[in-house]
Amino acid sequence: MFWPRRSFARSARYFSKRVLRLTATPHAVAAGVAAGAFASFLPYLGFHFVIAGVLAWLLRGNLIASALGTAVGNPITFPFIWGCSLGLGRYVLDGSEPGQLKPLELGRVLWELDFALLWQPFLKPMTVGGAMLGALCGLILYLVTYWAVGVFREQRRRRLADRARERAHFMPGQTAR
Repeated sequence: MFWPRRSFARSARYFSKRVLRLTATPHAVAAGVAAGAFASFLPYLGFHFVIAGVLAWLLRGNLIASALGTAVGNPITFPFIWGCSLGLGRYVLDGSEPGQLKPLELGRVLWELDFALLWQPFLKPMTVGGAMLGALCGLILYLVTYWAVGVFREQRRRRLADRARERAHFMPGQTAR
């Protein structure tokens, strides 16, 4: 169910082509992807699309690109993202690894949906660490996406111009411009 039918590389190429073919400015596409990547680092599952959309709107980014950018967070990357963001957040907030909830206590907290007890040991450090890592990842993806969209569009423009010249060359009675 979670494993792609062909391969992960094919899925990654599909997402990259979808992003590159969006009809928006390079800034809008790159800002949308960056907003989606940033949202993926936050611990608020179920709200990544909303957070990415609001952030993309604030940055004047593309909403579809922000939805595609949330693919940075997926079942394969989430354990790494959560572990790194929790560790970084705990280090930033406390300077060290504070004590953890016991497994039975964590189960009770989740069963009773008492998120106030989850805030201090998990959600707060994951939010702080995730915001920092998400900002770094978003900045890197913004730069890479902005460059890639520019290169892709220039190559496409050249390819279409070459085809137009070839068609004009083979059509009788017309001259190439």
